[in-house]
Amino acid sequence: MICKFTELKNKDVINISDGVRLGRVDDVEVDPERAVIVSVISLGRPRFFGIFGKDDDIIIPWENIEIIGVDAILVRVDYRGAKKRRPSFLEEWLRQ
Repeated sequence: MICKFTELKNKDVINISDGVRLGRVDDVEVDPERAVIVSVISLGRPRFFGIFGKDDDIIIPWENIEIIGVDAILVRVDYRGAKKRRPSFLEEWLRQ
């Protein structure tokens, strides 16, 4: 099955280990030397309209993707994905 990135972005990401919806595909990481997709990224949801930052991004390695279906991408992760934390302006200001 061939899938364009615009089609990939409209699919829900479901963890088949516990049935939790992890979000939608917002971005992909690509290895330009090998020309392969390394992982898919679901951006964290904003907290209180973005004032208090956002939840962690969920980065799912390509190896953990089980099936890319018509409406959803089924992944197998035993954790909530590799998380990459971006502190909000307020959090950075409070650290000072």
